[in-house]
Amino acid sequence: MATFTLPKNSTVQPGQVYKAEPGAKNVRSFKIYRFDPDSGENPRMDTYEVDLDKCGPMVLDALIKIKNEVDTTLTFRRSCREGICGSCSMNIDGLNTLACLKPIEDVQGEVRINPLPHMPVVKDLVPDLSQIYAQLRSIEPWLKADTSAPPDEERRQSKEERAKLDGLWECILCFCCSTACPSYWWNGDRYLGPAVLLQAYRWIADSRDEYTGERLDQLQDPFRLYRCHTIMNCARTCPKGLNPAQAIGEIKMLLAEREG
Repeated sequence: MATFTLPKNSTVQPGQVYKAEPGAKNVRSFKIYRFDPDSGENPRMDTYEVDLDKCGPMVLDALIKIKNEVDTTLTFRRSCREGICGSCSMNIDGLNTLACLKPIEDVQGEVRINPLPHMPVVKDLVPDLSQIYAQLRSIEPWLKADTSAPPDEERRQSKEERAKLDGLWECILCFCCSTACPSYWWNGDRYLGPAVLLQAYRWIADSRDEYTGERLDQLQDPFRLYRCHTIMNCARTCPKGLNPAQAIGEIKMLLAEREG
């Protein structure tokens, strides 16, 4: 994994200010974290004034306008613009969320935008997600079954079995929850974090999966699962309204029942 660290004794410095075009009346300031590890310079916060009369309503619209019309060096991830891909996750006004779902009008005063916290930064608003994706692969987030599927048919579920997946399948892996979790900040090398554990429970709860025991065995570890202290930042910040802490609690209950 490529790891980028801040220079020694680094602090986030005030940066450049980009003024709105003359005559703009509906102006908002966007203060954006800028950091290029290849430059050797300290991070800075650049300020961009945007004419909202010529901009879409979401924070992502402003970022795209800034990149297209003001500063082409600004770097961030984005794709679907509809809260489905999870690419544009970042910290906006102190909350991890999706830029495409965050209305500018919901933020009072200047709009402060930072990358997801406590992650190595590749550049500007782009965090390095190599470790968390490796953790996701470790829980094997796909259907595992030794029994062959019926010929020319899907593996069927009852309505009740399918309902158990609600609140789980909707996760878009934006990792807003994991990067808001103090337990993941402290033990991210060993604790899987709320996003990955929600994905783990999604397959444990799936009636079509035949590896429940093996999946639970894999999570029976002092760090991989039990570093969750129910702080609940994960549920508060999830842009899809999911509750990873509840999924983690369900895994703990299944393990306790098996041991009892």
